Formats: sequence, C-alpha cells, structure tokens
Amino acid sequence: MNNEQIRIMKALASAPGLFWQEASRRNILYFVQYMKSNYQVTDFHRSYMRVIDKFARGEIKKLIIQAPPQHGKSEISSRYLPAFMLGQNPDLKICICSYASTIACDFNRDVQRIIDTPEYRGIFPDSFLNGSNVVTVSTNYLRNSNVFEMVGHVGGLRVVGRGGALTSKTVDVMIMDDLYKDAQEAGSPVIRAGAWDWFTKVAQSRLHNDSQQLIVFTRWHPDDIIGKILETEKVIEAKTWADLDNAGNSWVLVNYEAIKRGEPTEIDGRQEGEALWPARHSLERLEELRKIDAVGFECLYQGNPGNAESKLYQPFKVWVNKADWGAYVRSGCYIDVADEGDDFLCSISYDIYKSGQQLWNAKKNRFEPLLFALVTDIIFTQENTEITSETVPMQINANRVQKAWIESNNGGSQFGKTVSKRVRALCHLFYQGANKEARITTSAPFVNTQIIMPIGWETRYPAAHKHLSGFLRAFTANTHDDIEDCLTGIYEKELADGNTAPYNIGSVGVVVH
Repeated sequence: MNNEQIRIMKALASAPGLFWQEASRRNILYFVQYMKSNYQVTDFHRSYMRVIDKFARGEIKKLIIQAPPQHGKSEISSRYLPAFMLGQNPDLKICICSYASTIACDFNRDVQRIIDTPEYRGIFPDSFLNGSNVVTVSTNYLRNSNVFEMVGHVGGLRVVGRGGALTSKTVDVMIMDDLYKDAQEAGSPVIRAGAWDWFTKVAQSRLHNDSQQLIVFTRWHPDDIIGKILETEKVIEAKTWADLDNAGNSWVLVNYEAIKRGEPTEIDGRQEGEALWPARHSLERLEELRKIDAVGFECLYQGNPGNAESKLYQPFKVWVNKADWGAYVRSGCYIDVADEGDDFLCSISYDIYKSGQQLWNAKKNRFEPLLFALVTDIIFTQENTEITSETVPMQINANRVQKAWIESNNGGSQFGKTVSKRVRALCHLFYQGANKEARITTSAPFVNTQIIMPIGWETRYPAAHKHLSGFLRAFTANTHDDIEDCLTGIYEKELADGNTAPYNIGSVGVVVH
C-alpha cells in the first residue's frame, strides 16, 4: 500500500460516513444498505446482490435470476440496480420492461426518488436529474414517468410494458422484470407467443455487442420466455462463482428455490430443505402452500415448471356424508354442451356446502368462508342431443337442482331453451368467451380442493374418472377438455366469490346473459 492509499484509508477510518459512501460507490450491497438503513440483509440477499454486483460491473452479459414471490428481487434488480449503474456511469441507456407499462412506470418513479436523495448525491455527485435540488445548466433533459435523462450526459432510464415500442432506441442494459402478470396470462398460449415475439423482434433489436440483459421473475409456465431461452440458447446454470466469471456471452441462470434441494453450493449455501428467507417466509408456511398446490408451488416457488408433475389434477377428495362438509347452501348444475361432433357433453349436478373454515381472498382483501361443491351426478357422453335433451333434464329434476348454468356457445343456446321447458330449475344461459386453457390451468388447484366427488365415483362414472385422472398439464397434449371446462365453470360460478347465499331465482324459466 502506497502513501496515498494509506492517507485515504486513515481519512476514511476517521469519518465513517465517508467510508460508507466510498464503499457504496463500489458495491451494490453497501449502496442498498447506505440508501436504506433498515434494509434486512440475509444470506440470500448477500448472495443475490453479489450476483447483481457482478452484472453491474459488466462481468456478466446475460443473466437470468429465478426467485420466489415476495423475496425482494425487484427491489434490487429494478429499483436500486438502475440507480447504482447510472451513478457509476451516467451515460448508460437502461430500459426496464414489465408485463404492464403502469408497473414499469412505478419502477421509473422509484429510481427517480433514489437519485433525488441527498444520500445518493453524496455518493454520486455527478449523476442527477432535471429538477433536482441542484443548479441545472439546462432544462432540455426529459423527466417523466416513462423516461428520464441524466443531466450533462447521454444516459438515462426508459420503461416500457411488454409489447411496447422501442423503435430507434439504443439500449445498453435491458432489465426484464415479471413479464407475465399472473398464472392466467402465462397459461395463455396467445400471450406467451406474443411475449416471445416481442422479446425476439423488439427487445433484441435494440441491443448491440456490448449490451447487457437481465431477466428476473418467478416462473409460471415451462414455455415462458425463460423456458424458450433454455430451449434455444446455451444457458449455464451457475452453482459456483467461477460459473458466473467464465460465462462469456452465454446466458447464466441462478435459481433461488424457496426450499433448497440438493447439496449446498457456493452461490446458495443452504442445506437441503432449508427455506430461502425463513424470517419472512417460514418453512412451515411454504410447506402449507405446497400442500395446497404442489404443481403450482413447483413452478412459482421452486423455479422448476419443467419438473412439475405431468398431470394437472391430484386425486380428488370424496364425500360420504354431506354433513361432514358443513352446512347446505344451494343445489346447482353446470352444463358444457358439445361444440363439435366428437366433443363430449358434460353435465354435473352438485350441492354447495359452507364449511367452518375461511380462505383469504386477495382480490377483495378479506377472509371468506370456504365453500365446497359436492358432486351428486355426472353425465359425460358423446350421445347426440336427441338423447341428452332427455337425460340432462332427468338429471336436473332428480337431483332437485335449483339453478342450471348452461354455456350457450355454438349449439348451447338452443339446447338450453329445450332443457328449460323440461325442468323445474331456473336455466341461466351465458356465453363463455375467456381463454379455455388459461381458465382451466389457473383454477385447477381450487377445483381440486373445493370440488368433492361422491364415494365410488371411479366405478359410477368411469369415463369421467379416466379423463380427469389422465388430464395432462401440457394442455395441447389432451384430446378433449370438456369435463375439465365444466368443473372450472362450477368453481367460477359457485365457489370463487365465496357467495354463501341461496339462489335468488324468483320463478323458473330461462335467463340469457
């Protein structure tokens, strides 16, 4: 160490604030801790930020990070990382993309707030924005919720929603954070195809030889953008720090599982079975989530959708005594009429029961009673309408159904009107326009949990049992989806909203919606 270095070290030692500022210029972990004094740093966050720091230094060109929800990945990758990199090099042109422009704009505003702080000014005095509390030599620098430019430099930050335009924009650093809103979006083949088309034709066209790419999101589907990259490009799944250092132009993938599998690695030193952030998401809570939906947990929390069980449904629970499932509420029937010649008509009658348990409804921000649909009869057949227009009304009347939901797509409207003349129940005809694959796959865990089959249903309804027990998660691999669509409809109409009231049916007849 030379005399100048010794002088600097002594000066820093005598002024802790200067030490933290200097450390924050050099390493994103110290930067985050300095900017947010109450930030909780765990072994996971130290590892995560060490990976991100290598990206910030330009040592990694193409990085994929998989991490479970609510573990702070976006806080670092899409808020502090852009501010840190623009502090080190205000000439960088950074772009953040998310599933919606509104979410991306939120990232933009958060980065601006970081840059505007006195703490940031102390670390990076040459990096500031138009309108900051400094003397600005020019007002010709953009600053809004979509883009901001660094005063006195050519760099800045631009944000865009998935599918948005980037025409004529050069990008040095592309950050893609949560490109799918939820399982329903990721479950839609149309949305997945559109996202991949945007990634390959728009995002990639704005990059150059020295550009960097960071993809960070939780996995929803094996055929999402990360899955496509795994199929089409060379990807190194990093276990050691040397894997990151020697990646070259290959993609590097770091997967932080919610519950550790396998032996400890340099990057993730947990023992097998340990939670990633136990103080925030305990192992007990994670195991409860896995019990509710093992397949979804494998995708969302473990980052392994390709390793999830191939079948969409687990074995269904059965009822013997209806009173074991709570208090009776109402009786209904859901009918999915055959669309084409080789399709099945599926008609399922059921009784709704209210249990003493409650579930948290995230959309309504409240607890709601847990409802069950106890199946009383199933018709699953390819017989023509001359027969089913007789058997379905018999089913409805025999099971004392009060309201029948009938999909009116294609021939459903005429079938519903015919049935309505032969039953004592109110027939509600409606058009089902939502994407079938997205509906079925998204609702599958709830269908599996809240729809209860009668004891011995395997032998009473062998065709229905065979189809459900063999239905594959790879949706296009299935020949038919009629009974799955019917069960999904029962969940959507009867169980999803937690409605515990009897039907308000007035008089019998037909209602078209």
